[in-house]
Amino acid sequence: MPAKHHALTTADRNDPRWAAVRSRDPRADGTFVYSVKTTGVYCRPSCAARPARPENVAFHATAAAAQDAGFRACKRCKPDQPPLAERQAIQVAELCRLIEHRDPAPTLEELARHAGWSVFHTHRLFKAVTGVTPKAYAAEHRASRVRGELRTAGTVTEAIYGAGYRSSARFYEHSNAMLGMTPTKYRAGGQDLEICFAIGQCSLGEILVAATRRGVCAILLGDDPTALARDLEQRFPRARLVGADPAFEELVAQVVGLVEQPRLGTKLPLDIRGTAFQQRVWQALRRIPAGKTVSYAEIASRIGAPSAVRAVAQACAANPLAVAIPCHRVVRKGGDLSGYRWGAVRKRTLLGREASP
Repeated sequence: MPAKHHALTTADRNDPRWAAVRSRDPRADGTFVYSVKTTGVYCRPSCAARPARPENVAFHATAAAAQDAGFRACKRCKPDQPPLAERQAIQVAELCRLIEHRDPAPTLEELARHAGWSVFHTHRLFKAVTGVTPKAYAAEHRASRVRGELRTAGTVTEAIYGAGYRSSARFYEHSNAMLGMTPTKYRAGGQDLEICFAIGQCSLGEILVAATRRGVCAILLGDDPTALARDLEQRFPRARLVGADPAFEELVAQVVGLVEQPRLGTKLPLDIRGTAFQQRVWQALRRIPAGKTVSYAEIASRIGAPSAVRAVAQACAANPLAVAIPCHRVVRKGGDLSGYRWGAVRKRTLLGREASP
C-alpha cells in the first residue's frame, strides 16, 4: 500500500479517462496514467491487466506524479518506459544501423537473433516501422553507397569495390535497376539520360512535370517557369532534356489533376531517386492518408529514427515530387504548418482541398 496519497483524482464512471482505461485505448497512452490502491501499482491506459474497481483507481498526469504518490510501475505495461511503439522503433533503428555497418548485410535470421524476436516478428515490425523489408533496406543502403562512390571515386571499378561489392559482375547484374541508368552515365551526371518535361499552369501557379522512361522524376511548383527549368537542369546537369510531345501531355494532365484534387490520389508511375534515408522518409509520407497531417517527430519515429527530426525535415525539403510524395501533410508538433518548399500558401491550399469532402 502506498505511503503517500497526494494530488490523486479518484476515478468516476463518467470520466472519459475511465472509459479509456476500460477500453484499453492506446491513444490515451502518454496523456495520463492510473494507479490502483489495492495493488500499489500504476499503469498505462492501454494496460492489458484486468481493470480494478473505479473506487480503487486514481488518475495521475505523469508517471513521476504516480511515483511521488507512492505507486510503483506495472511490470506488464512498463509505464515508466517509452511506449511500446517507440521502443520497437528504437530497436528497428538499431537493426538499420547493423545493416549499414555490416558487409555483407546480416540475414533476417541474424537480425532476429540480435533483436531477440522471431523471424516473422522481425520482418513484420521492420516493414511496419521503415516501410520496407530488411532486404529492401539493405539493397537501398548499398545503392546509396554506390551513388556516393560513383560521385567521388576515381573510376567506376573503384566505386564498385568501395561500395562493398566483391565482384563487379554481381554489381552489374543490378546496376541499371539500382541507378536508373548505367554506372558510367550516372557518374557523368546523367549524360545521355533522356528526360521529357513540360511546363504549364495550374491553380497553384507554374508547374513543371518531368519523366524518364521509368516514371515521373520531378513535379515542381513555383511562380517562375525559368527558375523551374533551371532547377531541373541542376538535378540532371548532363541529361538530355526533351520538350513534351502529345503523348506526354496526357501525363501532365494527370499530374495537374492530382494537384487540383489531391484527395482523389493517382497511380502515377514514379522514378524516385534519393538517399536511403530520404527514401525511407518519402515512403512514410506516401502512407499518410489524404486529409490527415502528422508531425516531423512522428515521421521520424515511424522510420525508426526518433531523434532524426531535423533530418526528416531536410528530406521533406528535398522532395522533388510535389503532391505525389505528400510532404505538405507534415506539420510541426503543435500543428503549425511550418515551412514548405513551394510556399506556405500552397501548403495551406492543398491541405484545405484534402479536408473538403
